[in-house]
Amino acid sequence: MDIILDLLTGNGIGHSIFVLALVITVGILLNKIKVGGFSLGATWVLFSGILAGHLGLQIDPMVLSFVKESGMVLFIFGIGMIVGPGFFSTFKQGGVQLNLLSMLSIAIAVGTTLLIFLFSGTPIDTMAGIMAGAVTNTPALGAAQEAAKGITGTLSADIGIGYALAYPVAMLGLILTTGCMKWAMKINIDEESAKIAARDKSKRMEALVFSIEVTNPAIFDSKVSHVKALLDKHDVIISRILHKETGEIEMAHPESVIREGDKVLAVSERGEVETICAFIGHKIEMADTQWFKLDRRLISRRCLVTQGSVNGKSIEELKFRTLYNVNISRVQRAGVHLIGKADLRLQTGDTVILVGEENDVKRVERILGNSASSLRQPNLSVLFFVVLIGILVGSIEFPLGSMPMPAKLGFSGGTLIVAILISNFGTRFGVNTHNTQSVNLMFREFGITLFLACVGLSVGESFVDKLLGGGYMWMLYAAAIMLVPLWITSVIGRYWLKLDYFTLLGYVAGNMTFAPALSMTPDASKNNIPAVKYATVYPLTLFIRVMIAQMLVLLFI
Repeated sequence: MDIILDLLTGNGIGHSIFVLALVITVGILLNKIKVGGFSLGATWVLFSGILAGHLGLQIDPMVLSFVKESGMVLFIFGIGMIVGPGFFSTFKQGGVQLNLLSMLSIAIAVGTTLLIFLFSGTPIDTMAGIMAGAVTNTPALGAAQEAAKGITGTLSADIGIGYALAYPVAMLGLILTTGCMKWAMKINIDEESAKIAARDKSKRMEALVFSIEVTNPAIFDSKVSHVKALLDKHDVIISRILHKETGEIEMAHPESVIREGDKVLAVSERGEVETICAFIGHKIEMADTQWFKLDRRLISRRCLVTQGSVNGKSIEELKFRTLYNVNISRVQRAGVHLIGKADLRLQTGDTVILVGEENDVKRVERILGNSASSLRQPNLSVLFFVVLIGILVGSIEFPLGSMPMPAKLGFSGGTLIVAILISNFGTRFGVNTHNTQSVNLMFREFGITLFLACVGLSVGESFVDKLLGGGYMWMLYAAAIMLVPLWITSVIGRYWLKLDYFTLLGYVAGNMTFAPALSMTPDASKNNIPAVKYATVYPLTLFIRVMIAQMLVLLFI
């Protein structure tokens, strides 16, 4: 018993680790509490820390600051590596529209925050904390705290308290928004589903394998390279050719000749299939397996890219077709099937479809690695590389007019930007950016629990006094900052932009940078549209909210 008492009330590293572990353990246990099937998730760790701080449990301020910032950096790294690969592709197929709508929501939220600041007299750093909580954006809280400390040299507890008071309000607002939106906008789920089902499936961009019989006289006796040149604007891979005269199957290469009546196995995007078939001849029903039955010399095998020397190289650079007579027909990356185009750069963790004779395929497998066990090991090098460059980038100062100090991205903003860029472009420079999804999630969850535990401990001592002393008004401010912009933009999205209901659900979750919002209504699980739209809005919105939180403090403190 004396040992436990010493660990709770003493000092030193053992005391700090024990208190943090206790706070996080209690928070995780409280996470099992669910209302209507919904829980506050990691936010329970924040309230656990507040309770511990209120009861007098404290740890050394320097240790607290180090652990908090380290946790935030890990959290931001995990987020950046998860959302980064899809960051730049979010602006396709309606992404621009949704992101502009989210930017409008952010602008209204900032305007509301500034109005409250001007008329209520609440300090701007506190308002930044309230705004971060009102939109459930923990990285924005970290950025606001970092900016305030850079100017004043001390960290005001009111930023964390404002966040802690605003967060439950945001949860309630999200529940009401997702629950009432269908009723308020008079949405019929069956009609919405029917409209979505009727959409043109040709917009899907995944690779499709199909067979064509050559009947177009214009390409009789033409080389594959010539046919592909004529189809310049249409991405297509001709994988195999079944020659009518000999009955033999040939692995297609640029010099292969296509003749009348031949059958070809092609790979292209769904939307291109009709055009390609019409140009070459006509589509026939001939499954991939039937091709292998006709020529047992050829095999098709999945292979994992695990060899570091291959990472970042294009299919053309590897020259597998020329050197080994092996085709890469498709590449599976993050659940999406891509066409094995010559300029497609392979990444560690990709699954490629190899087609060729067995011995040749085995040689290519050895070059690619194909070692699943190596992918299970955490890639710590990319973590520390991103953190190293992220801290450097975040420390670069940008003088802005008459501001009391230069602006900078900070640890959070710098790490986020570098993680997004590295996850997108790292392979082009030979950087192995691969980590399994579970590893990135582990970094994210570990980081956020450390951060929230430290925030709770730092504000717990004065939390209750602040709440009873007028903090309840901060909760009203949070309701305005959260509900006004979200409902204005949702109405605009529905009635002006004509967004469907499922897209709106994804927009709400992405705009609030809060994935659990997708589970607040059973309608969100009827299809994958809400999740896709969440991923479309989330990255840019997260980045802008982090930057805005910092700029508010720097400009108005």
